Amino acid sequence: MSIRDWPAAERPREKLLQLGSASLSDAELLAIFLRTGVCGKSAVDLARHLLHQFGCLRGLLDADLRTFSMQLGLGPAKFAQLQAVLEMGRRHLAQDLRRESVLESPLVVRDYLKAVLRHEPHEVFGCLFLDSRHRVLAYEALFRGSIDSASVYPRQVVKRALAHNAAALILCHNHPSGDTEPSQADRVLTGRLQQALELIDVRVLDHFIVGDGEPLSMVEYGWM
Repeated sequence: MSIRDWPAAERPREKLLQLGSASLSDAELLAIFLRTGVCGKSAVDLARHLLHQFGCLRGLLDADLRTFSMQLGLGPAKFAQLQAVLEMGRRHLAQDLRRESVLESPLVVRDYLKAVLRHEPHEVFGCLFLDSRHRVLAYEALFRGSIDSASVYPRQVVKRALAHNAAALILCHNHPSGDTEPSQADRVLTGRLQQALELIDVRVLDHFIVGDGEPLSMVEYGWM
């Protein structure tokens, strides 16, 4: 049966318009993105098939072009559309983040950092540079690869803080394994950066580690 023949309350698009996007399952959201199914499968059936193939929605969203395009009903055009949607989401979160103090919007900070770091296949270390009212001036990914106290250079972090005329900053990096527990190297690195930035009167407000689930705040756990 075609989705057009379903009761209106069960069609993903109508359901979203009536109840909001949060009311939809992963398969229903994906079906709206796909728009059409394939021979023998409605858009919802195809969405369920793809979620099974990738294991979950995040698995599909994180897939590279080659893996994505090998699946039924997908290809480079759909991949490009998906990347555009994801980037619009990241830019929307970035605009929300710049409207107010990060201390007054901790959930927005977490959502933004998840959006920019969770999909990275390798460790990425970045900074949110803040003004004197703790509003975001900029986000920069400064180092990539295996992040430890030897590969993140305090001098470069200090240089970028001065370039942005930052009064404070938030450190962040991801753990591709998904485990947000900070390593000993993470704690040593945080201490070194705090000491270096104190010399130019820039406060380190927190260090977030992004993995599965919610980003871990080293301040909340008493590690800073």
